[in-house]
Amino acid sequence: MAKSTIIINKLDNVAVALRDLKAGELHEGVALREDITKGHKFALRDIKKGEEIIKYGSSIAYATADIPAGCHVHTHNVHTNLSENLEYEYNRAECPVQKAVPRKIEVYERADGNVGIRNELWVIPTVGCVNGQAKLIAETFKQRYGTEGFDGIFAFTHPYGCSQLGDDHERTKLILQKMVRHPNAGGVLVIGLGCENNQMGPFKEGLGKVDESRVKFLVCQDEEDEIAAGVALAKQIADVIKNDKRTEKDMSCLKVGLKCGGSDGLSGITANPLVGLFSDYIVACGGTTVLTEVPEMFGAEQKLMNRAKDEATFQKVVRLINDFKDYFRKNGQVVYENPSPGNKAGGITTLEDKSLGCTQKSGSSAVQDVVFDDGYVTSKGLNLLNGPGNDMVAVTNLGAAGCHLVLFTTGRGTPFGGFVPTLKIATNNELAAKKANWIDFNAGAVLDTDFDTQLKKLIDLVVETVNGRPAKNELNDTRELAIFKTGVTL
Repeated sequence: MAKSTIIINKLDNVAVALRDLKAGELHEGVALREDITKGHKFALRDIKKGEEIIKYGSSIAYATADIPAGCHVHTHNVHTNLSENLEYEYNRAECPVQKAVPRKIEVYERADGNVGIRNELWVIPTVGCVNGQAKLIAETFKQRYGTEGFDGIFAFTHPYGCSQLGDDHERTKLILQKMVRHPNAGGVLVIGLGCENNQMGPFKEGLGKVDESRVKFLVCQDEEDEIAAGVALAKQIADVIKNDKRTEKDMSCLKVGLKCGGSDGLSGITANPLVGLFSDYIVACGGTTVLTEVPEMFGAEQKLMNRAKDEATFQKVVRLINDFKDYFRKNGQVVYENPSPGNKAGGITTLEDKSLGCTQKSGSSAVQDVVFDDGYVTSKGLNLLNGPGNDMVAVTNLGAAGCHLVLFTTGRGTPFGGFVPTLKIATNNELAAKKANWIDFNAGAVLDTDFDTQLKKLIDLVVETVNGRPAKNELNDTRELAIFKTGVTL
């Protein structure tokens, strides 16, 4: 019989409902005083006003009223403990060093030593003014030539590249340059307008040396028929990349992004811990995982800091957290304005509750490095990446930092996908069944089986995806690009 409730940590004074529970039912030795919706919490004992609410073995809030045993514990009777400014100390945690036998995978070896898991032709506009031309070039090419021999031609549009100042302009240029160099692209056609801020000359200079048979450039104002010219250049690229073949390597070459969106009360119980086990497995294989969503580290940041491999890495994590808090304050926003309405409806009460569940995706490995806006992931093992929690921006950042694919856990469901394969992992059986066209994997099954069984299945899925099996976002042609913006638009 499936479990109805769970106490995540022996120190907890709340339990989580794994199904809808009715008042009067007896669970965990407690008679419920009210109905408890799936994913929500109830008190295991009487909790006094001002007392800490303990979940995951850590405080997630304090009680704003007396909460009798068996009562619903949520936003109506608790409040966050978080404040604007915190002092951090490095108390190094002993992280387990694991060993694992890496699985073999089939990848594309690139001339710069990187590997790709796709061999696609990308059309990337330097400015939003030519989004239509980028899409028309890709569509005309497909109709005229098809995509036999490679994994498709895709236009990645965005609204930026002009009328931006300072960091926004530089970030747009840098994200697009990183995409040009991404190993999942066998070749890239970069197209510009001609009068935009993001001029093709400086853009090319910032790229450095590229393989001119695989990366080509088009300025639309210089052409009488930019569509014909673009299709001709795309044909030249396609004739090169269609000769690329997969070669066998092991999983140590993989860089996997870790992301969640539309979280619910089961996110920190099923999908996120499962992805954490996967992260530990990849790290043990000599590979790389990357955790982002800095605002959703707030409340759990000290735990991540204590996992830093050394003092210098600890200081990087402190900078990561404090810089993002400064960003909130510069814009006059409350640092802890989270969780979202959907999170709360799913059972997440405070940012501590959300963050302690969110960071479970990082597993138990030591933090090897922190990557900021201008960097790439270069350190093997677990990395932290600067960026917001916004799904589209975060996955764009993960791809731009060098991730080959992203594991995306969700309790509420989303069809979203980035410019790299984005595997959607459901936290519960109901979502997986209802939105089978969105969901790639059902982590809710851990409640019916066990984590080891589902971890093996998740590893199988990742291997199959790396080897060419399309993710649901790829089947649905849901491939989004979103660039972080902080400043003035002219």
